Amino acid sequence: MAWNREQMAQRAAKELQSGFYVNLGIGLPTLVANYIPEGMDVVLQSENGLLGIGAFPTEAEIDADLINAGKQTVTATKGASYFSSSESFAMIRGGHVNLAILGAMEVTDKGDLANWMIPGKMVKGMGGAMDLVVGVQRVIVLMEHATKKGQPKIVPECSLPLTATGVVNRIITDQGVFDVHESGLKVVELADGVTLSDAQSITGVPLISD
Repeated sequence: MAWNREQMAQRAAKELQSGFYVNLGIGLPTLVANYIPEGMDVVLQSENGLLGIGAFPTEAEIDADLINAGKQTVTATKGASYFSSSESFAMIRGGHVNLAILGAMEVTDKGDLANWMIPGKMVKGMGGAMDLVVGVQRVIVLMEHATKKGQPKIVPECSLPLTATGVVNRIITDQGVFDVHESGLKVVELADGVTLSDAQSITGVPLISD
C-alpha cells in the first residue's frame, strides 16, 4: 500500500540531521515539522523572515499574523527569530541552509524541477524556490507520485515552466524514495506493499534497482 501524506512526511523527516537549518516548502512539506525526532536540534527557516518554525498549528494555536512564505499559519519555537525577507534570502543565497524539502508539479530523472506555476492558472507569486534550489546544500522533493488523473509527475522532460535544472538530489513520494544519479533514477526504498512494477507503472522514466 502506498504511503499516505502523514507517512510521507514522517519518511521525509528521517532526512533531517541535528544541527541542520532546513527550509520546508508549502503544502505537504510543511507536515514534516510535525515529525522532527524528539531531542533533535533542527531549525526551520521561512523565506519571509522566520527562523524557528514549530509544528503545524492546531485550531487552538492558530495565529493569523504568524505565517510562512506560503501564507500558511505556522507556530514558532522558543527562541525563534524574526527578520526581513532580504536577510532571509541572504541566508539562502549565502549557502547557510543545509536542506530544502519542496513540493513539485514535475521533476525529471536529471533533477530538473517545475514547481511554481501552471500556465493559465493564477499565480500568487513564484516564492523563493528559485533561490532555494540553487542556494541550499541539498534539495529533496516531497510530492504525490502521480497526478489525480494518474499521470506521472516524474518525467523525462518537464512540460511546465522550470524552476531550475539539475538541482534535485532525492525524490520522496507515496511510492517510495528515489535518488537522482548520473545513470538515472535509482530506487532507494519502496513503500510497504509497493512493488517495483507498481512504481514503474506510474513513473515516466526507467527506475534503476540494484
